[in-house]
Amino acid sequence: MNIVSKKWVAIILIAAPLWGYAQKVVELKDPSGKVSVNVTIGNEIIYSVSHEGDVMVGASPISMALVDGTVFGKEPRLRKKSIKTINQTIYPPIYKKKSIKDHYNELTLDFKGGYSLIFRAYEDGAAYRFVSNLKKPFWVESEQVVFNLPDNPKIFAATPKGRQVDGKENQYHSSFQNTYQHVSLAEWDKSRLAFLPVLTEGKGGKKICITEADLLNYPGMFLKVSSDDKGFYGDFAAYPKDVSVEVRGLKGVVKTREPYIAKVEGRTAFPWRVMVIAEEDADLLCNDMVYKLATPAAEGDYSWVKPGKVAWDWWNDWNIYNVDFRAGINTETYKYYIDFASKFGIEYVILDEGWAVAGPADLMQVVPEIDLNELVHYANTKKVGLILWAGYRAFDLDMDRVCKHYAAMGIKGFKIDFMDRDDQYMIDFNRRCAETGAKYKLLIDLHGTSKPTGLQRTYPNAINFEGVHGLEELKWAQPGTDQVTYDVTMPFIRMVAGSVDYTQGAMNNVNKENFKSIYSEPMSQGTRCRQLAQYVVFDSPLNMLCDAPTNYMKEEECTKFIAAIPTVWDDTKVLNGKIGEYLAIARQKDGIWYVGALTNWDARDMELDLSFLGKDVNRIEIFEDGINADRVGKDYRRKVISLPADKKIKIHMAPGGGFVMRTLK
Repeated sequence: MNIVSKKWVAIILIAAPLWGYAQKVVELKDPSGKVSVNVTIGNEIIYSVSHEGDVMVGASPISMALVDGTVFGKEPRLRKKSIKTINQTIYPPIYKKKSIKDHYNELTLDFKGGYSLIFRAYEDGAAYRFVSNLKKPFWVESEQVVFNLPDNPKIFAATPKGRQVDGKENQYHSSFQNTYQHVSLAEWDKSRLAFLPVLTEGKGGKKICITEADLLNYPGMFLKVSSDDKGFYGDFAAYPKDVSVEVRGLKGVVKTREPYIAKVEGRTAFPWRVMVIAEEDADLLCNDMVYKLATPAAEGDYSWVKPGKVAWDWWNDWNIYNVDFRAGINTETYKYYIDFASKFGIEYVILDEGWAVAGPADLMQVVPEIDLNELVHYANTKKVGLILWAGYRAFDLDMDRVCKHYAAMGIKGFKIDFMDRDDQYMIDFNRRCAETGAKYKLLIDLHGTSKPTGLQRTYPNAINFEGVHGLEELKWAQPGTDQVTYDVTMPFIRMVAGSVDYTQGAMNNVNKENFKSIYSEPMSQGTRCRQLAQYVVFDSPLNMLCDAPTNYMKEEECTKFIAAIPTVWDDTKVLNGKIGEYLAIARQKDGIWYVGALTNWDARDMELDLSFLGKDVNRIEIFEDGINADRVGKDYRRKVISLPADKKIKIHMAPGGGFVMRTLK
């Protein structure tokens, strides 16, 4: 049910002489009264956000400058204001829960000059966006986005690993994959960008996760720390002008940029600037705000969008063994992957980089070692779908023809890579990928891209996103890389934005002392149970099995368990969590509950309260760290146990360890 109230809710209008004319102060509160947004309209527009009286974001100016000299927000003249209350339920076709409660108050401020500002207040945060009502096209020169933060708080932020362009690091060219720094605002290197989401600490242990939503045709936002250490301000890559072709014709590198950040058709709604507020760290682990703020999908049947797990070739470097053919990018190897997927009920096999001829950036040219039509037919007989990898430029050059051709052949989707920037052109490319994929009923996995901003709601076939320091990083990790701590930090930050193409599932698991990066035979940090638990903890509708099929078949007990774990869910409950230290999440699909828990490098004992399971659930299957897992990461124990009457169980996790369980009927 959708309930819209036109009455004024928690709006206070105050007039006072300032700067020669009346200053207006408007207060908007969420339906619960916890979150308050104050908007001051004087010579400029200033907003602030509080939570139960605690200032989360202090007075911060906002505006948008156009190339023709117009500035939305400069000497604003308010024409009218309105408010509405929305109380509805969203039923996503693909998500981490079957339904989402969407309850908020929304304030719209219409200004002379053809623009509006919309603010929303939720129980768990606030957001705002500019809206253009202009009829003619224009260019955005810059946008002023400010998040002033009280008391020099500590932040969790990641900086881009900028690519070398003409001998210099360019932070706008990045795969958006790095670990987090936990420093005070003043300690952050002001020469460095931070990519979203960014987490900041507030009063009383509260947290604010800053990100954006409904980013469809506009550059993504970075943050920089202000020179006075009072907070963040937004930074945007300008529109690309001259782009050179590199990396076997698959990647574009911007050499020069235009003097504007975005080209706009006229009437448009700009992205939401989002502030998720959490009273407890654990509240961040199942937040829905980005999804709620995104443009809903067009009405239609999305039952053809099939999530699932994928047998992946690239991480394990095609290193299958105990076979009578030469492993590599060839038909025989992929039939082996298909047989493996079929045996364990894995829905897809991916053909990563190498299936198409390198150099021409032409996805219609398949290497002679692969008979793709034969593979599609063979996979169909095994009830396995095939997904193809594509460099972004090759896909962009002939998108509609490529999608039409391979959809007709029977390919189920594309994993698209090497975008490595989020200027307006590339953000629009992501949208066009999703749109064209939907036209031909293809899944789209946006790898090599920035964080999600709700595209997965607008186009449900945009099923997964990278923008995460995933397991692939361990193939080339530098000494000191700490993936274990990242694993218990990222879900509180990056996963707030949406699903992660993390690509877990390593079978070679080692402790901190024994880890080393080996490109062709990679390993994971931490224990075997950590890898298993990540299939429950990480939100990933298209979920890779990164290791070699041969290794999985040697570890059949673990493989069967992984293969049975769903990738989308009917319900999600957060059991516990502290950022950078530990977390435990429960998820349910078709009446079966799974629980996954992770710890950092500290061995940890936890008590899990499973009383939500109800009286009918009495037995569970568990995988727990073995007694020697601190020495040999592969050590684990599988058990089937009866639950005690109070449904509380005690678990132990080794350093870098994990725990996973499921209920038995």
